Amino acid sequence: MIPNCCLAILVLSVALQTVPISEDSNDVKELTRLETVWNEAYVHGDAAALEALCGDDLIATMTDMQVLNKAQSLGILRSGRVKFQRYETSDLRIRVYDNAAVVTGRLQRTRLTGAGEANDSWRFTKVYIRHDKWQVVAWHASTAAL
Repeated sequence: MIPNCCLAILVLSVALQTVPISEDSNDVKELTRLETVWNEAYVHGDAAALEALCGDDLIATMTDMQVLNKAQSLGILRSGRVKFQRYETSDLRIRVYDNAAVVTGRLQRTRLTGAGEANDSWRFTKVYIRHDKWQVVAWHASTAAL
């Protein structure tokens, strides 16, 4: 049995490890910058920039699409089958937990495909992990509620 004082120290140490870092921290500023890089990469069709932003084990899950890994996700952009005229995020909320971060927000995009123009209004969640640099390892987007 763990003595009450040790249990309290254990609970406090776990709680302190999960407290988000201040919104004006350098990590939050860097993640905000990376969100801009992500958006611009889609508009400019810059698969190399996205490749650098994505971890090798990326999983992307989007409304009405199959689950994609990094190669599949980048392959769509590289193929030229989809071009983005608009890729804008808003309502960003960034939470940093040591070497992990969760970014949520709203995504509005306009894409051109062989079938024509489509507009998406989604809510999204990205999970970043920091090794030497911040990289996206999970990205989920679903239709925003009306």
